[in-house]
Amino acid sequence: MLTGDIRSQINSIWDAFWSGGISNPLEVMEQITYLLFLRRLDDLHTLEENKSARLKRPMERRIFPEGNDDHPRKPRPYEDLRWSRFKHFAPKEMFSVVGEHVFPFLRNLGGDDSTYAHHMKDARFTIPTPALLAKVVDLLDKVPMEERDTKGDLYEYMLGKIATAGQNGQFRTPRHIIRLMVELTAPQPSDVICDPACGTAGFLVAAGEYLRERHPAILHDVKQKEHFHHRMFHGFDFDNTMLRIGSMNMLLHGVENPDIRYRDSLAQDHAGEEEKYTLVLANPPFAGSLDYENTAKDLLQIVKTKKTELLFLALFLRLLKPGGRAAVIVPDGVLFGSSKAHKELRRILVEEQKLDAVISLPGGVFKPYAGVSTGILVFTKTNSGGTDHVWFYDVTADGWSLDDKRTPLLPEEKLGPVPTATLSQEDHDRNNLPDLLARWSQRDNEEKKRPRTAQSFCVSKADIAAQGYDLSLNRYKEVVHEEVECRNPKVILAGLAKLEEEIQKGMKELEGLLG
Repeated sequence: MLTGDIRSQINSIWDAFWSGGISNPLEVMEQITYLLFLRRLDDLHTLEENKSARLKRPMERRIFPEGNDDHPRKPRPYEDLRWSRFKHFAPKEMFSVVGEHVFPFLRNLGGDDSTYAHHMKDARFTIPTPALLAKVVDLLDKVPMEERDTKGDLYEYMLGKIATAGQNGQFRTPRHIIRLMVELTAPQPSDVICDPACGTAGFLVAAGEYLRERHPAILHDVKQKEHFHHRMFHGFDFDNTMLRIGSMNMLLHGVENPDIRYRDSLAQDHAGEEEKYTLVLANPPFAGSLDYENTAKDLLQIVKTKKTELLFLALFLRLLKPGGRAAVIVPDGVLFGSSKAHKELRRILVEEQKLDAVISLPGGVFKPYAGVSTGILVFTKTNSGGTDHVWFYDVTADGWSLDDKRTPLLPEEKLGPVPTATLSQEDHDRNNLPDLLARWSQRDNEEKKRPRTAQSFCVSKADIAAQGYDLSLNRYKEVVHEEVECRNPKVILAGLAKLEEEIQKGMKELEGLLG
């Protein structure tokens, strides 16, 4: 957990960036990301130095070369480009070294073949003043980078400030919704996980944390550890800033070399990517429509449409191996849209694959950035059917207020899908997610007996097919009508006549009193 002191320092740095003229929160994060990467490079170089001294051998891998850099006017020793050196410089000299020497070195870094180095090749230094740079370096130097939880929490806290800043909040799916989807799909040590619209890599980070918690042996077995660090996590995005931020988020959460790369998921054909992944977790952007000319032809073979929300669903089916599973967020229109493409894609999910669940989310989950109603689809790719029944759950409360402020309605220990404290019925009315997870585990047993008036229930494949594959919860949910006792109309009329008689009598008495 971050201390209050570190939080307040981050807040003051954020304010300093804004007052210094950098108003785009993504640019703030980008500059901080570069500095964290520089600190990591210095840590790696120090490890190599210690190893060399211990073994009394020359260094096998030098990140910072010997000698001076090739600056045309003022060459500096490469040693000065290291975090452990320039952090002690006066602010003015530090500003000059980082801007004129460190960043050109960062762009040309070829020795580190990690995904992080790849995303730093067009790094630009935009911190406006020496004082601000010195302040940021001082804060980041105080964070114990050997503690994964601390540095991960630091970065997550800063990513949260992207969301609160406003215009770029669409990049952040609420963490408790991400955690819910990870819990629903229960990642395994052998999984190969993909988010085709990864943004800040929140889904991949949460999957990694889940595996550390539930399968701690994964990092003690040589093969599983190598798989975890190099082959398990895959994320695509077509925004280079997001790729840098997402990569650093993974690094600070302890994943050494994830596959986070530039890819326009809907526009590029997927040769080499089809049936490659066992788990897809995603909240893709739903921007409307794409031109047929710009859409990957292999997706159009699954469903002929320009709608991005349908194309992404087709993409998920394309990427998954048979037996692979997915939990993805979709706008409500996907569940009940009446176009031929909408119906066909829902038919494919129900008849040709195994649709496991439809979870309806309340309309305010993505406020203040969007009020659109959404749902979570959970399905398994089989290519041979398998849907017997579909489990529906109507989330009415997720633990936070559903207005633009999105303030927590419960203490922290009672929030999220896996709270640390037990929830009462009153608490459940404010946070449905723990109940959702508990009932999910019973979807093939007790849940099949629940009436359709309940918050969760099952619907048979035959019923769904009879409704034209409509997947909206309200199509199947039955409303309980309260019984109202009705009196005989003659009795009601007699009562009204008596009331009128009493009013008239009262009026006459009042006239008598008034004289």
